[in-house]
Amino acid sequence: MTAFEISDIKHFMNQLLLTSLFDHFLFTEGTISTGVTYTIDGHINDSFYSEADLKELKLQDLDYLPFGQLRSTCFSIIKGKNTPVSFRFVLMLSPENMRHTIERSGSGFTAADVSGMFINLTYKNQKLICTTGISYKLFSTDKTLDYEWDLMVEKFFHQHQIPIEKQI
Repeated sequence: MTAFEISDIKHFMNQLLLTSLFDHFLFTEGTISTGVTYTIDGHINDSFYSEADLKELKLQDLDYLPFGQLRSTCFSIIKGKNTPVSFRFVLMLSPENMRHTIERSGSGFTAADVSGMFINLTYKNQKLICTTGISYKLFSTDKTLDYEWDLMVEKFFHQHQIPIEKQI
C-alpha cells in the first residue's frame, strides 16, 4: 500500500468527473459530504436490470457498476459554488484488467488469489489522498504484486499528467 497526495486537486477532479479516464474502474463505494452526506453503494442491483440490460451494458459478470455509469451522479452532487466538505471513493480494477495486471506483475499470484485491486480517493481538509491496496483471498508474505500495483498506479498518474507526491 502506498499513499499519494494529489497536488493539483482541480486538475484531478476534472480528470475524474469530466473525462472517461477512470471509467474503466468499478465503483465499489463512495461517500460525499456537502450540505448533507450521500452514501453510494456500487453493488449492481440485479433486480433493477433485465437480462438484456445487463448484457447490453456489459454488466452480466460484474458485482459493481463501472465508475463511468456513476460519474455524472457524483459530478451532480459535487458541483456547485461550495467545495464538498469531504468525499471518499473506492475504485477497483475490473476483473479483466486485474487478470492482466497480475499476469504482467511476474508474481506467483493468480486472479483466483486476489479479491480486488483498489484505489481509494479521500478528500478532507482541502487535501486529496490516493491510497492503493490489494485484497487477497489467501495469506502471503510475498509483496511483489503490491509493489507492482503501487508502481502501476504511480505510472498511471504520471502518464495522465496528474501531479502526485508520495506520502511517508
